[in-house]
Amino acid sequence: MSKWQIMENSRYEKIYKVEPADIDQLGHVNNIIYLKWVQDIAVAHWCTLTTPEQQSSTYWVVVRHEIDYRHPARLGDAVIARTWVGAAHGLHFERFTDILRTGDNDLLASARTVWCPIDSATGRPHRVAPEIRALFSTPEKQSGAS
Repeated sequence: MSKWQIMENSRYEKIYKVEPADIDQLGHVNNIIYLKWVQDIAVAHWCTLTTPEQQSSTYWVVVRHEIDYRHPARLGDAVIARTWVGAAHGLHFERFTDILRTGDNDLLASARTVWCPIDSATGRPHRVAPEIRALFSTPEKQSGAS
């Protein structure tokens, strides 16, 4: 299996190996590492589906993270981060991520993140082109003019 795999229904996934630096004083993966994985897979998804020109003209910032932790990951585990897009409302783009342990497929954490596109030249929020909006929001739930 490749490091990145495009799955049916526009879900993307990436495998991570839990490293010693990921472990906290309780002996499991620290919550900040889950957040790092959520952000990393979102950025990788963006880079996979867009051109270098699109990437250089638009940056994304997080305006909200919600993470539910269900089971701990431990040193030596491999996990799959799986992401997909949700609704877009104006300048807010919703994204979901599940993190599962590869060995038993247990859901370790699930996240909902809201992102806002930023114009790289002005540093201000901006509306993205219709083709970007279509790639990064659920078609039946798109709202707002582009």
